[in-house]
Amino acid sequence: MNNAFRLRSVALAAVLAASGIAAHAQQTVKIALAGPLSGAVAQYGDMVKEGALTAIEQINAAGGAGGNKLELVLMDDACEPKQAVNVANKIVSEKIKFVVGHVCSGSTIPASDIYENEGIVMVTPSATAPQLTEKKKRKFIFRTIGRDDQQGPAAAQHIITKVKPAKVAVLHDKQSYGQGIAASVKKDLETAKIPVVLVEGINAGDSDYSAVITKLKSQGVDFVYFGGYHPEMGLLLRQAREQGVKATFMGPEGVGNKDVVAIAGPASEGMLVTLPADFSTDPANAALVKAFKDNKRDASGPFQLSAYTAVKVIGDAIAGAKSTDPTKVAAYMHQQPFQSPLGKVEYDAQGDLKSFKFVVYTWHKDASKTAAN
Repeated sequence: MNNAFRLRSVALAAVLAASGIAAHAQQTVKIALAGPLSGAVAQYGDMVKEGALTAIEQINAAGGAGGNKLELVLMDDACEPKQAVNVANKIVSEKIKFVVGHVCSGSTIPASDIYENEGIVMVTPSATAPQLTEKKKRKFIFRTIGRDDQQGPAAAQHIITKVKPAKVAVLHDKQSYGQGIAASVKKDLETAKIPVVLVEGINAGDSDYSAVITKLKSQGVDFVYFGGYHPEMGLLLRQAREQGVKATFMGPEGVGNKDVVAIAGPASEGMLVTLPADFSTDPANAALVKAFKDNKRDASGPFQLSAYTAVKVIGDAIAGAKSTDPTKVAAYMHQQPFQSPLGKVEYDAQGDLKSFKFVVYTWHKDASKTAAN
């Protein structure tokens, strides 16, 4: 073999080796979507799925996350804590390193312990309970939504300055999310000397709330704050109106679902709800909203664009860190701001957003909403 041939062979081998390395570096990165794909609040899981799928389609069409194709793996926790733990363990066993979810705070909190211990990046688009990120210092746990101690004050401020009720009842569903947000609102109302004459938990899934409604009537309550989800809020509204209670009802983003109208009917008219700002109306998101519509998806719900953003942040961090190693990706997420349909996304040391705005809306019986006055 002469020297010229040998040099050509070495050069060719180097090119092939480099090509092999590049091909090996580009891989399919699985992202688990963990949330309620069945059960009473499956609508929220559907919202998250629509947002996550749209993000993955757009990222892949643009060449992937740092050249890596993204693949969504659906995992149903039915918004049940025990099932969420089973889902988290399945994600570990399948060696999936990135999670969008979980959706409900009560299921997100126990699952997050597993992800933190296993070094799996989790971004929830909807779990608002503060204890998710306050239990201990987290490296791998993030949100693309605000916390209840941001949402609660927004609700309380509206009640105090706009509604000015004479007698308030604070109800909750005895679960992490509902109880936490209700406690936040109650605290601020009492600080402002607004009379809270009744505080009570109800059982999620019950079909008859006449006992607590009788208490609302006997106390002469003119305003009810409920911490929980739309199935219970819908029944409370309908049964309260049937029994002659005219009080205004208000709840967090968990009640802001069009299906509350299917349960409450005309009684849903005038319900107040705190929701993330409707980023689907931002002109900067017009092309993205069209992409949703083109796939028969709705971008205007409370969690579609936060789920889209969760995937986008993961994808941008993979590209920015030039790695699919969750430790490197999580470190990049803590260090860098991201541009998203929600605006600038920037994380503090706990994995919480440095800023997030909740807006108070008035709900209507046709399932539309308008900014509350």
